[in-house]
Amino acid sequence: MKLPHKTLEKKLFKSGYRLIYAVDEVGIGCLAGPVVVCAVAMTNQFYKKAHKKLRWLRDSKLLSAKQRERFANQLLMLNTECLTRVVYCHPKTIDKLNIYQAARQAMKRAVQKLTRMTLVSYKGHPCIVLVDGKTKINGLNMEQMPIIKGDRKVFAIACASIIAKVYRDKMMVRYAKRYPGYGFERHKGYGTKLHQAQLTSLGPCEIHRKSFAPVAKLL
Repeated sequence: MKLPHKTLEKKLFKSGYRLIYAVDEVGIGCLAGPVVVCAVAMTNQFYKKAHKKLRWLRDSKLLSAKQRERFANQLLMLNTECLTRVVYCHPKTIDKLNIYQAARQAMKRAVQKLTRMTLVSYKGHPCIVLVDGKTKINGLNMEQMPIIKGDRKVFAIACASIIAKVYRDKMMVRYAKRYPGYGFERHKGYGTKLHQAQLTSLGPCEIHRKSFAPVAKLL
């Protein structure tokens, strides 16, 4: 199995960058629930250590729920070497902006929240944002590097994907209690056969994305 590598980050630190931000989103294709973004800020100190418990870390989609939870907990314990911030956009915002713009808005907010945390220590030092995807984040006045399939290629982005996924899954489990019958605790809002069957039977609830075709046709 090909794992995300740390080559890019190490090269960036070696060339003079003092802090690397990485950002990824989860929940783009869901019919219900928020789109969730995590931004991480990695220091060179992080990459100087082996972190054996993170050895098999990879894109969240390639891990089981238990593996994601374990890796997320390990990352959150490293709060002096790896700072994190999670931001999300609710379905109403997604319907208003469209899913791509909502995700990008959340990415921008997540990175900005992190920069406010790190500004005192790293103000004036070269920093860069590694963005999962093919385009930069509009309105973010920082150096950026978009990377297609970055969550599978770059270690820092894979870390962000795991924390975002674990956070969102927990949100959907809570929503399952508030909106019973849809099975949110099982499919997490994705358009599975179970979800679409229950959606047809019960009709859309408050957290369904009404601009998405399978939901819109039932309104």
